[in-house]
Amino acid sequence: LQINVILKIKKVKIMSKTSSQVKNRWNEKNYDRITIMAKKGKKEEWKQKAKDNGFSSLNSYLIDCIENKI
Repeated sequence: LQINVILKIKKVKIMSKTSSQVKNRWNEKNYDRITIMAKKGKKEEWKQKAKDNGFSSLNSYLIDCIENKI
């Protein structure tokens, strides 16, 4: 029984890792990664502003801010 359980656990880990690898490959092909560094506390402040303005994520809020500025 112990061997069976261990094999099942390993099988699940392999499946989810493969799924993550597929997602990561797709993201690498379709998106650019941009890192923003800000002072402590800004992330929470911006998340709240995003929520208050009806955005579903901080990322979509920041993209909107940048696109409107450019």
